[in-house]
Amino acid sequence: MPTVEDPEPRSDDPFEGLVLDDEFVRAAAVKEQSGRARMLAARWRHTPPQAESWRASADVPRIRRGLFGRRAKRVDRPAARAGRSGWWSGLGVALSVCVVLGLIALAGAADRQPGPAALPPVGPETASPTAAPPSVAPDTPTVEHPWAGSPAEAWPAGADGITVPDATAVGVYSRKEVAAQLAAVRSFLVLTAVDPKTLAGDTPQAALDLLDRQEKARLGKAVAHPTEADDPTVWLSRFDPRLAVPVTDVVKVQGRTTFEGDGKHGLVVHTDYTYVYALRPGPDVGKEPASPAPGSTARPVLWQDGTDSPVVEREIVRRELDFTFYDPAHYIVQRGKPVLTHMQADFGNNVCDTSGGYLVTSFPQTRESVGPTGGATIDPYDRSKPMEQGGGCGTLSRS
Repeated sequence: MPTVEDPEPRSDDPFEGLVLDDEFVRAAAVKEQSGRARMLAARWRHTPPQAESWRASADVPRIRRGLFGRRAKRVDRPAARAGRSGWWSGLGVALSVCVVLGLIALAGAADRQPGPAALPPVGPETASPTAAPPSVAPDTPTVEHPWAGSPAEAWPAGADGITVPDATAVGVYSRKEVAAQLAAVRSFLVLTAVDPKTLAGDTPQAALDLLDRQEKARLGKAVAHPTEADDPTVWLSRFDPRLAVPVTDVVKVQGRTTFEGDGKHGLVVHTDYTYVYALRPGPDVGKEPASPAPGSTARPVLWQDGTDSPVVEREIVRRELDFTFYDPAHYIVQRGKPVLTHMQADFGNNVCDTSGGYLVTSFPQTRESVGPTGGATIDPYDRSKPMEQGGGCGTLSRS
């Protein structure tokens, strides 16, 4: 009689003895869908894919995946190590993170548009220049890059460009008094040519308060009632916000300040600075002509509609101003308060023959109704030449 042997104990491992070789894989009737296949199937249940014709092209790069034939091998590991992955798993995670971060960096670099290369900065003048600034590649100014293509890009910004020399005693004034007078002149230039409130159309009352009382009254009258004969823009930079709006608070400045004794007159401070402003058309451009101030003989300027244009223009203003601190022993003046004894200005990219108390930037949307055209070609950045005497309009070689 046959003897029934005890059956072999059942293994707890359902895959014991299973060999996952190529034959097993080819014989499998059901294959597990990939994660992407399951995702697309769930999406297409609600939004079926649209039919699209295509054909493979030899120019389209293809992804090549390698398959490695590996037999499944049972490895008994201590229970304490069952949850610990191999070192290659950590390496794979680290490599994946590096790849993702690299792709993000490349995408960000592709989205950023490279700006124009910055010029090396130059400091304020210490002596009269002997030549014009070198030419740079011409470029169109924008709100993001208002100094593109201009030598002013390398110039100091704002008050940093207005410096004064070391003070020494001059005539009746001590070194300390001269230092205070130089500081007052610098403050006047900053308040009248750089201060954002002044550029936006305000009256720089703090600057007027620095002057001798009679000079303060004279220049204050010019601001309140400008005329062609007494135009405050010769010593003041401000723009009518209806017609021109600065695109930045930064003003590029280049120039120098010097001083000397003037015999019994006292002390004379000479200033020669060029200011570069970046502006866009104001909100009222195209609504009405900009009429001259009452009593002015300046010709009106016609404004054409262009407020939707992203136009940015640079206006270049060069000014020579002399401040004389008269000796109060010989003149009826306030000690330490100056009088402007010389004023001259050139306006580059400004509409000719206007004297309404504001600088009128020449935008493409503007034109003069009548008046002179042409004139000599002038480089507004060339500070090696003295300013020409007299009025008239010229043509800019660059702006």
